[in-house]
Amino acid sequence: METVRSQQRTAPGACTAFARFVLCGGGVGLASSFAVAALASWIPWALANALITVASTLLATELHARFTFGAGGRATRRQHAQSAGSAVAAYAVTCVAMFVLQLLVAAPGAVLEQVVYLSASALAGVARFAVLRLVVFARNLSQTAATVTAARPVHTAVAGSAVLCRAA
Repeated sequence: METVRSQQRTAPGACTAFARFVLCGGGVGLASSFAVAALASWIPWALANALITVASTLLATELHARFTFGAGGRATRRQHAQSAGSAVAAYAVTCVAMFVLQLLVAAPGAVLEQVVYLSASALAGVARFAVLRLVVFARNLSQTAATVTAARPVHTAVAGSAVLCRAA
């Protein structure tokens, strides 16, 4: 019975998983922004951003595997590759949003740039959450659900069957 309870805890609902996604991903993102700034004082910013992006994606994928989506263990290479793909897609969305802003507004202010960037990041984050939950870590959710379902005793209602048979 303890196995069932522990596995029920490892497969959080969508709202709980999303809250964990925001907490883990947001925490890693915040730490990454400081790390990029610090590293950029020693090496070119683009290189610092690339290195921190790789490291933060690896760290976030591990956190998502262990806590956000309830895999309970380390992320596989496949999960890392798929997570990296979704991170690249999210990065592309924010780049396109900023490019479109530059096309539409000759000299956007810092506040407008932040609004556009953060809006694109939020949309990309929601899409990334869906991809991670439904594709990257989906096998873990379905395996956990199948194990929990299989571990529950099946109760048959013999009396109810007899009533149904007589009614037929």
